[in-house]
Amino acid sequence: MLSIVDEPFVPTGVDPIEIEERWQRLQQANPALFDGRVLHVLGVHRNGCGGVTMHLVESAYRYEAVQCEDFDCGIRTLGVKGLVHHGGKVLLGRRAQWVHHYPGQWEFAPAGGVEPGHAPEQVLLDELKEETGCEPAGGPVALALLLDDTAFSWELVYSLEATSEALSPGTDEYSQLQWCDPTGLPEPLSPIAGRMRCLLTPRNSE
Repeated sequence: MLSIVDEPFVPTGVDPIEIEERWQRLQQANPALFDGRVLHVLGVHRNGCGGVTMHLVESAYRYEAVQCEDFDCGIRTLGVKGLVHHGGKVLLGRRAQWVHHYPGQWEFAPAGGVEPGHAPEQVLLDELKEETGCEPAGGPVALALLLDDTAFSWELVYSLEATSEALSPGTDEYSQLQWCDPTGLPEPLSPIAGRMRCLLTPRNSE
């Protein structure tokens, strides 16, 4: 369940001049970065029955992008990740070198950030079409909510089936897409992908 706070979030306790300087340096190094709107997770409350309520507020992507281990703006964005299955295999993508987090590392594809006004399940389906070209055989099934400390994000993980192994990506987010046996995943895996391995149960990998 998602609970949206109306007031936009602006970090406090960090130097706004340093934020701007860091953002300008990031844009110079990677012109593909865009300061769009993101959802910042204010808090996560588990209900004791396997569900959670997330309290969210709009914020600017730049606050997440400039963060590092030594400069934390307190932003934790909301993202989605898919475990896409077909014929006993699972789909992985090798992240392009130009992306902000985990360049050159493998992750379960697709993945994306949830923007204000968009439902996470639909974001996942949109990313599936855009990043892989796969067609879903059914709706996404929520599996887990994981905190990615390195990327400063909370990730909703879904499982879904693809109608075939045909791939026709419409973006260059991934330099490579590959259907893999769940017991033989490529390396290097991103840290969050490594944690997601435990979700590849026999039921999910059939």
